[in-house]
Amino acid sequence: RGPWTPDALHGGPVAALLAGAVEAVPAADPVQVTRLTVELLRPVPLAPLLVSTSVARPGRKVQVVEATVSDGERPLAWARALRLRLQDPDGSGLAAPGGPGGGGPPGPDAGYATEAPIGAYRAFHNAGAELRYVRGSFATIGPATVWVRLAVPVVAGTAPSPLQRAAAAADFGNGVSAELDFTSYLFLNPDLTVYLVRPVRGEWVCLDAATRLGTPGVAVAESTLSDADGPVGRALQSLLVEPRS
Repeated sequence: RGPWTPDALHGGPVAALLAGAVEAVPAADPVQVTRLTVELLRPVPLAPLLVSTSVARPGRKVQVVEATVSDGERPLAWARALRLRLQDPDGSGLAAPGGPGGGGPPGPDAGYATEAPIGAYRAFHNAGAELRYVRGSFATIGPATVWVRLAVPVVAGTAPSPLQRAAAAADFGNGVSAELDFTSYLFLNPDLTVYLVRPVRGEWVCLDAATRLGTPGVAVAESTLSDADGPVGRALQSLLVEPRS
């Protein structure tokens, strides 16, 4: 469940579910999802869900795969993923050099947990994922740096993939870098786009996140994504901002 209402799912698990669906579509050659865009069309209820996929752009080098989450009658969320063929699937020739450290943020062992200011019920942000801050907190206004680890599988009995871990963590960007008081304002993200240069390594994903307010009712949250070996990509969220009724 998400932070805005106990009657709908958090966007992170929905994004992770769609991520798993698009990467499961067979490919003739090794490919990597380099961009995942998720559109949250309406609140996703706590109910049985149907996931379907299709190939919008077939190709040996560049592919576009789509996935939809529905309640069986109407679409609730969809995703479009760009998949690129790997030139060196064994990782020996064209991959950029990298190793542990990489000048990234302090690791999750150096972080601290903070209480969420909203959602006293059991939900994704307080039970489905573990958060360790190294800068800022849920209750502090402004940019934040936080490590996120899934506390439960996306699908029962199946280990989350690196893409699913990245998608689930990336949806926290607007929440952890809030520029407005949770108790007075809503800042909902109807979309999420994640770019990755390589798969996440390990269970922890770090977000270095900031929210920028724009014209009344509009904002954008941007996060740099890292793992223990260094940066892996970026995430963007459009935000609908309005006072709580």
